[in-house]
Order: sequence, then C-alpha cells, then structure tokens
Amino acid sequence: MPKLIEIFQIDAFTAEPFTGNSAAVVLNDFLSENEMKSIAAEMNLSETAFLSHSNEAGFNLRWFTPKNEVNLCGHATIASIHFLFEKNLIEENSHITFKTKSGIINAGISANKYWMQLPKISFEKITAELTDIFSAFGINSSQVNREIFVGTNKYLFIGVDNLQTLFNLEIDFNKLSKIISSQNKFCDIAIYTLQTLEDDSLAHLRFFAPAEGIFEDPVTGSAAGPLLLLLYQQNLIKNFSDDRIYKMEQGDILNRKGRIGVSYNHKSDVLKIHGNAVTILKGNLII
Repeated sequence: MPKLIEIFQIDAFTAEPFTGNSAAVVLNDFLSENEMKSIAAEMNLSETAFLSHSNEAGFNLRWFTPKNEVNLCGHATIASIHFLFEKNLIEENSHITFKTKSGIINAGISANKYWMQLPKISFEKITAELTDIFSAFGINSSQVNREIFVGTNKYLFIGVDNLQTLFNLEIDFNKLSKIISSQNKFCDIAIYTLQTLEDDSLAHLRFFAPAEGIFEDPVTGSAAGPLLLLLYQQNLIKNFSDDRIYKMEQGDILNRKGRIGVSYNHKSDVLKIHGNAVTILKGNLII
C-alpha cells in the first residue's frame, strides 16, 4: 500500500514567495536513507531537510541535495524551524536542538526571526597559485582584492573588487568541477565583494557547489556566517559589535533575492545566522 509523506516547500532567508532559497521539509520517523535520497532527487531543490524525533536532541535533522547527503545546510535548517513553528511544534521565543552530521546544533525563534548556531570554524590562508580557479570563473588576479582563505568546512573564500566583477562571472562548470575533484583542500567556493546593493549590508556573495550537484546556490547561510567571521578576523568590519546582526546579500543575480542575518560573539565564540521564511507549498508525496 502506498505511503503518504507530508512535505512542505519553504523559501528561506526571505519573507516573499519565490525569492530566497527554497528547501523541502519532511517530518517522518520511518523513512529509509534510500527513500530520503529519492525524495531529494525528486524535489530537485538545493536541499531537502528530513526531520525525525530524537532521544538526544529536539529532533534529528539530515540534509540531502539531489545528489548526496551534506554535513550542514543553513537555509534548509531555517526552513525546518519554520516548518516546526507552522506545525505548532515550537513556539515564538523558544530554543530547540537538532542532532546532525555536524553535531548538536542550537536553534530557535527570537524577535520574529529564525536562527541557528553554526559549528565552529577556522581558516587557513591560501598561498598556492589559483590561476586555474580564476580562469574557471572568467576573472584575473587583478580583480581579486582580498587574501584567499579556505575554512575547515572546506569552503574556499575569494574576495573580488566590486559587484560588476561578481555579477559578470563567466563560469566554466566543467573546468571548475575537474579542479575541485582533483584536490581535497576545498569542495565549494564562495566569491564575495564588500560592495553591496543596499547601504546597510556588509557583503554580497555567490556560492558554487558543483561537487554537491549544485552549480550555484541562491542563498547560502553556511557560507554567509563564516564570511562574517573571516571579515571580523581581518579587521574589515568597522565598529564591530558582539551579537549585532549584520546583513549579507545573495541571490539577486539569480532573481532569488535573499538576505541573511549573521551575528558573532567573540567572547563566547558563537556564530549564528538569522532569517525569515515563507511556505509556498504544502502537500503529500505518494511513495
């Protein structure tokens, strides 16, 4: 007999439908891993989140791209909190924990925004020549105006001179995929600029994860959070304040405008991302 699986599709890091980054969310204790993979492939979104009840946290949480399972996903976590709130399983101004492949993650709702704490991360400066990477993005070294770092999350962070450079990338995804698969230093790439569309934003970024089956991710909390920390460590944030929510821009080039709130407390070493979300679809899968 077919099973009915309730599923929501939720746009995260936005309050407007059809913008931000879309994730599917399922709450089910009985799905096999193969069923999760099949559902994620069928939904064909950047990520599908699978919640289940847990004895070690509020819920278990797993994230799948159409290609494979990933260790961390910001927008699908924000979408999952929104899902639980809409299902009346958590309340406003509440705290919740998720057991994930990245450990226990703290999250919650505060001041009408969803938030999650990101795992600790550190950075290493890249000194090797990256001409091939630049070529794959259609840029040259004169347009790269920041030191380049790789995080322990295996994200490579490349800073460019302005929005024009960022928006006019000419990406050779075949070449990029070959470069990524030929080494194990980094898996995904964030390219950013400190020039922004809105005066109160800190940076604008784009994110590429072809190894995960995501050529370009519309809005990426797991990159925006570490970017704030990286900029803080380089003293590139004027009048930095602990726990202030800074705004990161992403998705405009894809007509999926999203805005990610990011905060950091240097005393407690706590990095968080914050955002809105809106449900655009509710239904059932028949499997």
